[in-house]
Amino acid sequence: MFDPRNNLANEVSAQLIQHFGDKVFRTIIPRNIRLAEAPSFGLPALAHDKDSRGALPTSLSQAKMLRREDRA
Repeated sequence: MFDPRNNLANEVSAQLIQHFGDKVFRTIIPRNIRLAEAPSFGLPALAHDKDSRGALPTSLSQAKMLRREDRA
């Protein structure tokens, strides 16, 4: 999860892109309490709250990972 107001998050993101280049997904998953609390309920984020602000970006990232794996 990413919060653009956090300097550390921005620095880490820039370093990841610099080091890994194309391998870094550009989908931003916003910091969201509903996503963060899902593990404490023993659920995946989308099962915990599919309508949360971070649900769609999480789903997009998962789809990108699966497509990348299929190509490999």
